[in-house]
Amino acid sequence: MVMKNMKFILAKKLAMTQIFDNDSRVVPVTRLQTDHCQITQVKKDAVQVGFGKTKDYLLKKPQLGHLKGLNLVKHLKEFKIENSENFKKGDEISLETFQPGEKISVIGTSKGKGFQGVVKRHGFAGTKASHGNKDQLRASGSIGSTGPQKVFKGLRMAGRMGGDQITVNNLEIVKIDLDNNEIYVKGAVPGGRNGIVVIYSQNGELKIKTKNLEDKKDNLENKAEMSEEIKEEIVEENQISVAKADEVSVKEDKVEENKE
Repeated sequence: MVMKNMKFILAKKLAMTQIFDNDSRVVPVTRLQTDHCQITQVKKDAVQVGFGKTKDYLLKKPQLGHLKGLNLVKHLKEFKIENSENFKKGDEISLETFQPGEKISVIGTSKGKGFQGVVKRHGFAGTKASHGNKDQLRASGSIGSTGPQKVFKGLRMAGRMGGDQITVNNLEIVKIDLDNNEIYVKGAVPGGRNGIVVIYSQNGELKIKTKNLEDKKDNLENKAEMSEEIKEEIVEENQISVAKADEVSVKEDKVEENKE
């Protein structure tokens, strides 16, 4: 997916609800959760983003090796960008990238409805219900001339419906909940509950939460050094306690000698 000069984030569709705006009007919204959207791989002109926590036993060994040192994620998606120098493996895309009142576009997969007829799939009116017509109320009828002896591509007929990639533009962000990492979008978003969607916009910059692995190593080294210092202190305290015990025993021996 090409996202040049755009900001983007992955999210999970939770449910639809309604909230009240500043004018006490009811606004239908869709709740989208964007928790832990981290960068799993950085290429020359692309970044791979992971989303959705999972367990290690649900992943295969190549996937575990690919996500070594990172949070285990269920979904991976690659975005083409112009410059990937500012991105590092392990960084997270911040929800602060988007603001309330901003216009966004959402890409999702529509609900799959299986094999459907022309009335539901294309909105055909069907045929007459009386005057000798029988068992053909929702039939498609004739499909055209028999001269070419074939069915032309794109002809509206019965077939699989749904499960397609849908993009909805000009959706408005009504509210952003930073505590729960949720975005409230006005209107409907394609897909069912727990479906993964892509939110993107051409306005503004992509904000990243830096997670330097080097800093993590430094912290671990500092902890190791501190633990060694603590060990040395314990040894010194033990030595002091042993020395004090020897002094006490010597004093007790002297007191006993004086008594005798």
